Amino acid sequence: MEWYYYLAVVGIGIIAGFINTLAGGGSLLTLPLLMFLGLPANVANGTNRIAILLQNVVGVTSFKKQKIFQLKEGIWLAIPAVTGSLAGAQIAVNFSEEIMRKVIASLLLLMFIIILVKPEGWINGRDGKPIGRPTLLQILIFFLIGIYGGFIQAGVGFFLLAGLVLGAGVDLVKANALKVFIILLYTPFALLIFMIHDQVDYKTGLILAAGNMLGAFIGSRVAVSWGPAFVRIVLLTALFFSAIKLLGFFDLFLR
Repeated sequence: MEWYYYLAVVGIGIIAGFINTLAGGGSLLTLPLLMFLGLPANVANGTNRIAILLQNVVGVTSFKKQKIFQLKEGIWLAIPAVTGSLAGAQIAVNFSEEIMRKVIASLLLLMFIIILVKPEGWINGRDGKPIGRPTLLQILIFFLIGIYGGFIQAGVGFFLLAGLVLGAGVDLVKANALKVFIILLYTPFALLIFMIHDQVDYKTGLILAAGNMLGAFIGSRVAVSWGPAFVRIVLLTALFFSAIKLLGFFDLFLR
């Protein structure tokens, strides 16, 4: 790659890490970039996991230092997500996700409307009460989210936030911290499957990770300092643009 490509990868990584930490959908920026640089779609999908992994190491560390969540709160929900991610990653190595993209885009638009119309539950949460053991329904929900996260990663943060806010009752700041923690726990397992199938470009992944890590650090600080109301605005913006990206509207304008 030319030197300016490295700058572009780091720059997009910073933006993606920031968006991923505050909301989700940052991989909708990084995956097209990696494919533009010549990586096949499945290799781009695997390579992106390196950046996601290191990004979330930084995010979890920052949120934990700011005492936003307890590790044991995320463990119970992470177990079904990790299990699901293994199945999702195995599917991803030989599967075209075009139909799923359309379905996911529709769900993101629905989530956008729910957050826009009923913001209170996303902002107020449950007044700092810790999360207990999950119900069977919550286990199923996070298992399905894990499958999607293992499959493509892009947009999984939105569904984790919905599960944490609507299902577990936490506010958006704490939900983001737990979301980052859950993704951190399942990403190594998904990444390993891509590595076994030789679908990872390590050099590009580490360069991208440098940007993602910086973006995650900034995002975690902004989330805590500016609070749930600001995070909701970022979430709505990310949801809207992620949905129209998945629906292919950007491609129509570029023709």
